[in-house]
Amino acid sequence: MRSTRSALRDRAALRAGLLLALCASLLAVPERAGAQPGRDRAAGDTGFTQQVLFKAAHETGYSCFRIPAVVRTAKGTLLAFAEGRVRDCGDAGDIDVVVKRSVDGGRTWGPLRVVSRGDGDTHGNPVPVVDHRTGRILLAQTFNAGRTDGKSCESPCDRTPHLQYSDDDGNSWSPPRDLTAQLRPDDWNSWYATGPGHGLQLRHGRHAGRLVLGVNAETWQDGRNTGNHAALVYSDDGGDNWRRGATDSHPYAAGGTFRQKPQELTLHERRDGAVLASARETEGTDLGHRTTAVSSDGGASFEAPFRALPGLYTPQVQGSVLRLGGSGRLLLSAPADPDRRRTMSVRSSYDEGATWESVDRGRTVTADWSGYSDLVQASADEVGLLYEGGAADARDEIRFARFTEGWLGPRRGPDPVTPDGAPGAGDASVLGGPVQVSGRHGRALEFDGRDDAVRLPFHRRLPLGERDFSARLWFRYTADADSGEQPLLWMGGVGTAQPQVRLVADPAAGRITAAVTARQLPAPAATAEVATAGAYNDGRWHRAELRRGGGQLRLTVDGESVSAPDVPGSVSVGSPFGVHLGQKVDSRAHFTGALDEVQVRTGNRSVLNLPLDSVRTPQGR
Repeated sequence: MRSTRSALRDRAALRAGLLLALCASLLAVPERAGAQPGRDRAAGDTGFTQQVLFKAAHETGYSCFRIPAVVRTAKGTLLAFAEGRVRDCGDAGDIDVVVKRSVDGGRTWGPLRVVSRGDGDTHGNPVPVVDHRTGRILLAQTFNAGRTDGKSCESPCDRTPHLQYSDDDGNSWSPPRDLTAQLRPDDWNSWYATGPGHGLQLRHGRHAGRLVLGVNAETWQDGRNTGNHAALVYSDDGGDNWRRGATDSHPYAAGGTFRQKPQELTLHERRDGAVLASARETEGTDLGHRTTAVSSDGGASFEAPFRALPGLYTPQVQGSVLRLGGSGRLLLSAPADPDRRRTMSVRSSYDEGATWESVDRGRTVTADWSGYSDLVQASADEVGLLYEGGAADARDEIRFARFTEGWLGPRRGPDPVTPDGAPGAGDASVLGGPVQVSGRHGRALEFDGRDDAVRLPFHRRLPLGERDFSARLWFRYTADADSGEQPLLWMGGVGTAQPQVRLVADPAAGRITAAVTARQLPAPAATAEVATAGAYNDGRWHRAELRRGGGQLRLTVDGESVSAPDVPGSVSVGSPFGVHLGQKVDSRAHFTGALDEVQVRTGNRSVLNLPLDSVRTPQGR
């Protein structure tokens, strides 16, 4: 007969094993994102698994892991790279480039190995690329002097590109070779960054076999940064020699403003052989946090300057692009929140990256905080996603997820639409399924407070900029104090720092609020807000009008007005841009009630005119 102590140990071990199994099963299912409940699958859904690959608590000698990159070698081995940060999670400390290998498509992984040891300096921004002609794996990276105080490298920051290679499937690596003479012009003297994320070997056209990487840099002159440079670099001899090719440079004004700053380029080869460069857009005046350019000559030049994508919601963050197998479907991995690094998602493009699915059409990987990522074709039928994520901080760990096309789901048909009567306008998308009800005049739309919304496609007429405007609508609702904020109309970005216009019912505080957040660059954003003395949540129709003009912001509901001093600047600059009815731009709040006759005007010009009296389903795509 076993002792009582032994039995207790066995039961404790069983409980621990069951707890570990439960945790593993929860991690293997993508977390539910409350913002888009319609797109999440039930627990136990097949086609998706994930595991933690890099975490400081699991590895000796590191405080933090960041900046993932992943490739599949010519032999089918997956190599997952990251920055192993020794002292802290700062960007310019003692940082190694580390790697783990998987020979079974990412199901299991070998131990951590150091590829490039910082020894007190920063070795980072890994960009692996595979030469499928020889099997050689090349690893570009960037070096700078390390700091011990956790702070960033101050401008002008002297950073230099280096290259290593492996001829034995990633088991061992050559010493780093300095590529400064080939890839960094003398005036790119304030910043230099490779990637990060996987590089590209061209497969089509007269440049087939060429290796192409993305880089960005800055210029320091007369005591300040004076310009940003986004570029492609390429090699036609397997990485022995490199040339700088396509370059898009943007000057900085004396006050520090600039139109764009494309950084952290991820590359994709289109079916016609052209190279699509998709980049993070950081603090420029153009709307949008992602920007793209195309090279049709193998990376030697860009067809046109980078073009921002205002309607593609992401925070300021790196992302990754990959073709799904041999299909015409491109995938983009990036957080879906337009303001903060959270809600990692995978969205699709069916036109070679010219346009991308909206957030509601993508798949949510996790509702956690999440940051940088990289995509890889892990096997014939699975895609791998290596990404930063954490319940408390996006830098908590690096996870590896595997998913199938079945998990992504098929391409969704067209959404129902409602007409926009503004000159030159298209139809607005009707999301979720709001129902038609009797309106203040004719018909109106009633929203369920869960996933219903009306969203306008981006058009250059919609951003209001610094102009005076008026916004009018009819609303009806009965939401109580426990229902949270009730967005009626939202135009622009979201959060405290992104320019925007918003009209929101707030039954908890017993009021209707209207606000503009504006920026007069380079100054930070400022907000003007007005609020009524009542919530008007009595189930009857009420007319609201918001006016900006004459240095005042005025909100009028049923003829009663409140006003406040306006703030200077533009309500549409430097952030993602959306126009939503019944929904916050980050999809984290929805309206429960009905809306009718929504209009926005600047002077005599109609910006939007949504009667909301009809809904139809368009034919085709």
